[in-house]
Amino acid sequence: MAKIDELTDLIEPVVIGMGFLLWGVEYIPSGNYSTLRIYIDHEDGIQVDQCADVSRQVSAVLDVEDPISSNYTLEVSSPGMDRPLFTLEQYAAYIGEWVDIKLRYAFEGRRKFKGVLVGIEDGDVIVQVDKEEFLLPIESIDRGRIIPNFN
Repeated sequence: MAKIDELTDLIEPVVIGMGFLLWGVEYIPSGNYSTLRIYIDHEDGIQVDQCADVSRQVSAVLDVEDPISSNYTLEVSSPGMDRPLFTLEQYAAYIGEWVDIKLRYAFEGRRKFKGVLVGIEDGDVIVQVDKEEFLLPIESIDRGRIIPNFN
């Protein structure tokens, strides 16, 4: 998490300065080649050319600061309809929606939870799977996404 925090501290001022919201940052190290994925959002939506503009500006900052020692690919994207969730505030905004959550470590014998996001309580995300509710600590969530509803 320290690397994500470092990268967020470098990237967020650039993204905000360009008029966008930094939705989240994913850093996926993989040996000598890593991926840095940045999600940006805006109330009017995101266009491909805006992602390219943010990519150029962020790339320039990363070239100067050099926070990633290995080779990496920089990806800038909209969070999309199946948006990843990174913070408690983001989870709180989607209460009532279906989510797909994967934990870093097993909780009650499982790592994957797919169900309705029913609330937030004391740093935990509450998900109802079938008829059972699970309190999942935010710091144990590896990945959480909205499951789009097309009905």
